Amino acid sequence: MSLSELRRHYSLHELREETAEADPFAQFRRWFDEALGNAAVAEPNAMTLATIDRQGYPAARTVLLKGFDERGFVFYTNYESAKGRELAANPRAALVFFWAALERQVRVTGAVGYTSDEESDAYFASRPRGSQLGAWASTQSAPVSGRPELEARLAETVARFGDGPVPRPPRWGGYRLTPDAVEFWQGRPDRLHDRLRYVRGEGGLWRVERLCP
Repeated sequence: MSLSELRRHYSLHELREETAEADPFAQFRRWFDEALGNAAVAEPNAMTLATIDRQGYPAARTVLLKGFDERGFVFYTNYESAKGRELAANPRAALVFFWAALERQVRVTGAVGYTSDEESDAYFASRPRGSQLGAWASTQSAPVSGRPELEARLAETVARFGDGPVPRPPRWGGYRLTPDAVEFWQGRPDRLHDRLRYVRGEGGLWRVERLCP
C-alpha cells in the first residue's frame, strides 16, 4: 500500500462556535467522555508530552493523563527522568491528544508545576504494587547494563519492602500543566477541518477563535 492510498475522508463530526462549550475544560470533558465511551479508541488518556531541554532541543513522548480539572492536566513520572530534567530547565510544555476513531485532536500549551505531595502520595498509593516497586527499582532514563541488572534491582526492592507498604519514592510524583491555550481540531471533508482555539486572557477569562485548517 502506498502513502497516497492512506488518504482519509473526514466526515464523522463537526465543531461549531455556537455549540462548543464556553470553557475549554468543559469542552475537553465532553470530548474525553466520548473517547472513553468509544471502543475503537485505544488508550483514550494517552497524550504526547513535548518538552525542551537546556540546549533548546525539543523532545516528545507518550504519557498517560491521570486527571484534569480547571487547574490543568496531570501526569506522573520520575522527577529525575529526561522529561523531569527538561521541565526543571524549562517549565513549559505542550500536550497532544489524538483520537483517530473520532477524527479529533486536542493541543494544549502552558506552564508546568508539581502537584502537591498529598496528590502524589494518593495517586502512588492507588498504583498496583508491581508498579510501586518498579518506581523504586528504575532510575528512569539512565543507562543500564542490561535487563538482568534491572531485574536484580527489582529483586532487591522486593526484599527491601517485603510484605509491607511501599511509600512513594522522593524522586517520583506528579506534574500539572496549566494551559494558556487549548485547541480542538475536528476533521472535516476536503481538509476544511474545524479548529477552535481557546486562549486565556486577562483575569483568567477565555476567548475562542477559529483557525484556518
